[in-house]
Amino acid sequence: MQANQTETVLRNDSANPPAEFLNRDLSWLAFNQRVLCEATDERTPLLERLRFLGIFTSNLDEFFMKRVGALKRQILDGAITRTPDGLTPPESLTSIRQALLPLLREQADCYRKILHPRLAEIGVQVLEWEQLTDAEREASHKYFADNVFPVLTPLAVDPGSPFPFISNLSISLGVILQHPDRAEPLFARVKVPEVLPKWVNFANPGEGFRFVSLHELIRHNLHDLFPDMAIVDVMLFRVTRNVDLERDEEDVEDLRQLMEDELRQRRFADAVRLEHGPNPNAWIRNFLLAELELTQDDVYELDSELNFNDLKVITDLNLPQYRAEPWVPVVPKQLADEESDIFAVIRSGDLLVHHPYESFNASVERFVKAAASDPKVMAIKMTLYRTGDASPFISTLVRAAEAHKQVVCLIELKARFDEERNIMMASMLEKAGV
Repeated sequence: MQANQTETVLRNDSANPPAEFLNRDLSWLAFNQRVLCEATDERTPLLERLRFLGIFTSNLDEFFMKRVGALKRQILDGAITRTPDGLTPPESLTSIRQALLPLLREQADCYRKILHPRLAEIGVQVLEWEQLTDAEREASHKYFADNVFPVLTPLAVDPGSPFPFISNLSISLGVILQHPDRAEPLFARVKVPEVLPKWVNFANPGEGFRFVSLHELIRHNLHDLFPDMAIVDVMLFRVTRNVDLERDEEDVEDLRQLMEDELRQRRFADAVRLEHGPNPNAWIRNFLLAELELTQDDVYELDSELNFNDLKVITDLNLPQYRAEPWVPVVPKQLADEESDIFAVIRSGDLLVHHPYESFNASVERFVKAAASDPKVMAIKMTLYRTGDASPFISTLVRAAEAHKQVVCLIELKARFDEERNIMMASMLEKAGV
């Protein structure tokens, strides 16, 4: 998209902002650099180092969806506010890119030059298609036919078929096809399915691990998807979309309905980033840039994985010697007796609990459960900002409401990237009478 030609720049009072001001976005990138340092630190256990590469990636995804998306929306709106350190949104985007490129190279080098070889040394081999044995390739063809082929939906672009919608953070294969009866090449997109493991282990039981990526399996079985066409070239890519949508909460009557509408809009929001692997096909790259309305500065070429979070199947392997020792929270001395009355403990004196070092389950969770079952408790009122799918509080509050207690729960529907879960939790509680 093109920015408006006329722009209103809102400047600071000072033309030369104090040097003490830190740029918000560059400061955040410095934080994420410290996350990357956990992956490059030799003292960190091997599988944890790989996990930190994934955390670095997921943090960066949120940064692009929210912060870069907000800067791009400002540019399109034409009302540009300088940051406290004096940068306009276009200048901020340039600074972000300059700061980020060396971090992405460091992430790729950490994996390719250090972690990948060390994984192989402990029997965890992460392989390319060419490294598979003939027997493994045969097994992979069967796996593709039985498990992958049924869930693939290749979409080609031609005069009768528009450019397909590419969902946020999904990994896709861009394919150049040549039909025997047409002079012009065709573009097709094959989405790597999210319902299947992104890495498949073809090693025999007890013989270590030999992983190959799902996109490699798809890439080398494309002839099954396009049997009558020549496959000219293939490029792996990933698209990030803006989640910083403008919303007016002033006169809204139902915040939940507003957030549900926003979640639906996010699926179709503007793209803000295109990622691809090394040695990209120029034709596919330019085609994607045109269709997604992105510029060259929105493209990031990655020298290794597009999404290190997909390696979770490896970081979760049962190899405890290469993982951090699990932390077991300490149960406070006053709560050591699980059969004691927690209300009596509270009446006896103040109890300060320090999480995560002291047990949340043995203190807060136990307290709420006791309140839900105690016939003397008439009302429970609490706030939930973020809660996991396995949170015990939802079922506890439902049980308390069913016991005819007055239960009130304030849920933050705007908790960034947890909106959908919180809306679902709120609906579940309302149905139960909370």
